[in-house]
Amino acid sequence: MILKEDYLSGQVLLIDKPLNWTSFQAVNKLRWEIRQAFNIKKIKVGHAGTLDPLATGLLVICTGKMTKQIDTFQGQVKEYTGTIALGSTTPSYDLETEINETFSTSHITETLILDTTKQFIGDIQQYPPIFSALKKDGKRLYEFARAGETVDIKPRTVNISEFEIVKINGSNIDFRVVCSKGTYIRSLANDFGKALNSGAHLSKLRRTKIGEFHVDNSVTIENFIKNIRTE
Repeated sequence: MILKEDYLSGQVLLIDKPLNWTSFQAVNKLRWEIRQAFNIKKIKVGHAGTLDPLATGLLVICTGKMTKQIDTFQGQVKEYTGTIALGSTTPSYDLETEINETFSTSHITETLILDTTKQFIGDIQQYPPIFSALKKDGKRLYEFARAGETVDIKPRTVNISEFEIVKINGSNIDFRVVCSKGTYIRSLANDFGKALNSGAHLSKLRRTKIGEFHVDNSVTIENFIKNIRTE
């Protein structure tokens, strides 16, 4: 049982974020539940690494004095699993936006797919998606995108230590990636499609690890709420 003093002194909560929730919504919900359960007027709660609304999986949430460790957790290696859909692209590189272009996949073989992954191992240059929360000139990139404005985005160096193709089912490729902080799996999917002389977008994403933290040890928001209300 976790007590009021434990949350205030600092806890690391492993949450399995559901689909269509923002990381901000998850933090706000847990903060509210903790405050209500223990009659706390104010408590610091923050997450160690954003997950897109269309992604599920591990969200590391810190309370109290453990929020000082957020930067440390954010800098750790992350693992993701998901699905890349070949033959079409979207402006957001995932399913947040509609398909805008389609491409032939008739030339793509299993050998080509496996060989192409090798191009993305190690330090690579990556352009963040225009539909992202990164800031430029005081505005979020997605604000420029939704307004139909073009903006110059600088590439940045990220590291991908593992890029494994788990299953190929027609034009859908299930994968596992181990990568550094700041890596956009949506951008990886888009770039992977280009490298195959086709197009691609991310159709499914789940974060499974952050450093030594694993999603198998996490709880759903629903179960967290159920547990804290019975403590």
